[in-house]
Amino acid sequence: MNSLELAIAEIKSALPGMPLMENEPMSEHSSMKVGGKVRAYALPGDVSSLSRVCSILKEHEHAPYMLGNCTNVVFPDEDCTELFVMSTQRLDQLFLIDENRIYAGAGLSLSKLASFAQQNSLAGLEFASGIPGSVGGGVMMNAGAYGGELKDCIESVVIYYLPEQKLYELDNKQCAFAYRSSLFQKMAGCVILSAVFKLEKGEQSAIAEKMRELNQRRRDKQPLDLPSAGSAFKRPEGHFAAALIEEAGMKGFAVGGAQVSEKHAGFIVNKGGATAKDIYELMDKVRHTVYEKSGISLAPEIILLPAGLKIEDKGPKVHGNAVFATSPDVAGKMEK
Repeated sequence: MNSLELAIAEIKSALPGMPLMENEPMSEHSSMKVGGKVRAYALPGDVSSLSRVCSILKEHEHAPYMLGNCTNVVFPDEDCTELFVMSTQRLDQLFLIDENRIYAGAGLSLSKLASFAQQNSLAGLEFASGIPGSVGGGVMMNAGAYGGELKDCIESVVIYYLPEQKLYELDNKQCAFAYRSSLFQKMAGCVILSAVFKLEKGEQSAIAEKMRELNQRRRDKQPLDLPSAGSAFKRPEGHFAAALIEEAGMKGFAVGGAQVSEKHAGFIVNKGGATAKDIYELMDKVRHTVYEKSGISLAPEIILLPAGLKIEDKGPKVHGNAVFATSPDVAGKMEK
């Protein structure tokens, strides 16, 4: 029995109530509906269980691949027999800290967070109401839409740092947010657990109306009826990826079951039966053609995972405060 098998057996024994699926097809979890099997897929329901899983894996010289709701990740078609995936989607705690600050667990959907803010007369997250990802994934990539970004309302982020087996709290500045980027993308071994959002008081009806307006714009312009992973490419400075793709004549272009959306050229959709290979090849073709036509290089916004991926828990030193959360009260609720 190899080290990963020993780790899985120990995790199952230590945490018998935690959902842990073995040889799990990622096509069942990916918003693009593609992907082969991973060796294990775990869903811890609290920070204590998550840290125990990480500790056991580390003892056996493995580290988990952390996942949110898998709305912008494409797994390879080949089975990843050495990959232990752990999702934070059950870490979905949500509550008011005070009159204008919200605590949200990493697994909470951004749409639920935005709705909760609206119900409590808090403005600033209207743009997030239609984003399909989770708080953790949104923090990781500094998700945004229609002129808004999460960095504009995040006060702090709590992470679990695998190499040190510790919790850290980082303030907004320490997170080094930029366009579709953050410190966490550059750190191996970093698990986003939660975030605190600081918002402004507003009128419930006005906030709700803005959310309805933005969501209608999404329905009108985006291919929400087909599996996708959101925007396929980052916006190049001074340009729009969708416009460049359309100008290059690639709107509607397909490879196998993967297609550049006929409704919005910034999206790659699964028209039916697409494979990860189809998606990879289509994105390569789009990037090559756009560069030929415009001289502009498009960077993928979708995370494309290679076959045989192995995750190491080494990375730069965390500069933050070792804590159990933003306050003793929050710490207690994190563990529940």
